[in-house]
Amino acid sequence: MFDPRDPAFLADPYPAFAALRETGEVHRHDGLGIAVAVSHAASAAVLRHRALGRIWQDAQPLERFASFNLLHRNSLLENEPPAHTRLRRVIAGEFGRGHVQRLRPMVARFAESMVDELAGKITTDGSADLLEHLAQPLPVAVIAELLGVPAEAGPQLVSWSNAIVKMYEYDLPAAGQDAAEEAAADFVAYLRDVVRSAPGGIVRDLMASELTADEVVATAVLLLMAGHEATVNVIGNGVTALLTHRDQWERLRSDPTLLEPAVEELIRFDAPLQLFERTATDDVEIAGFPVAKGEKIGALLGAAARDPQVFEDPGRLDVGRSPNAHLGFGMGIHYCVGAPLARVEIAAALTALTTRLPGLRLAAKPEQRPEFVIRGLRTLPVTA
Repeated sequence: MFDPRDPAFLADPYPAFAALRETGEVHRHDGLGIAVAVSHAASAAVLRHRALGRIWQDAQPLERFASFNLLHRNSLLENEPPAHTRLRRVIAGEFGRGHVQRLRPMVARFAESMVDELAGKITTDGSADLLEHLAQPLPVAVIAELLGVPAEAGPQLVSWSNAIVKMYEYDLPAAGQDAAEEAAADFVAYLRDVVRSAPGGIVRDLMASELTADEVVATAVLLLMAGHEATVNVIGNGVTALLTHRDQWERLRSDPTLLEPAVEELIRFDAPLQLFERTATDDVEIAGFPVAKGEKIGALLGAAARDPQVFEDPGRLDVGRSPNAHLGFGMGIHYCVGAPLARVEIAAALTALTTRLPGLRLAAKPEQRPEFVIRGLRTLPVTA
């Protein structure tokens, strides 16, 4: 069984997933304390099964994690119907495909401006960090604009988000837990100030809805965190994949009609979210594996994305791959509400990079983040 703290596994988890899949679709992982589904079919069943839900359990002790628990207890992501239905209904209209498509010009302008800044930095210094100049600021700038949050707050929002999501990892040291709670408390205080300042954008719409004050804050934080973490890691992981598979970079650069399938392939090829948990609300069987009421099971999305039963030659990057039934945005009622916006942002980043920096290449080996659940990079040095 894989060790989620092993640097070799974190560098490339996919051979370990393939070995597990050869011996069964679901396995008990004693280190994680849950069962894990490693095939596409079993992972999809975990995500769809109505007796497997997102049942939030407060981090303990309560007095230590008051703000972290507040954000998650009131979150769309951590609730089942009827609370989930009510929360999702309020925000779904803001992220409908038609509405998001109208945002394309704005997102494209942000991406082009950031790539021009990246190009200028490369010209001056010889190389630059693509995460710092594009992958991180782009999704934050977009969601800040939509929420009505000042753009200059972006770096602070990223810092809070990075600290909070470390709580989703296993065996996080006490110092990391304390940092996550501190970030959550600061985030809550900041959003409450935003709410009191008569904001515009989505926050104004949330305030006018049926949501409670805590639900408004939790929803705004979720949109900022989810809108940042997924997109930054798809762009970072994806550009790395393209630059280390140069034929696919050149293929995309020379044929813009491949943009849409390329976005889906980058989400599949190196999944930014590797594991998504569910809790059984009744006794369940997944691919013949029993999950008792109250027990947890995780869908290993990275493993599902490399299942040869669904994807031909799954270890090969193919920007023209179609169909592409990846599970990167989930399935069922918890399917990512921000998926249309994430796709627009990733497409804008790829378009700006391939048209403005066609000779882009790695300047040094990217530095991997030492976490398993949220898979991404610390640095992505590039040159041109």
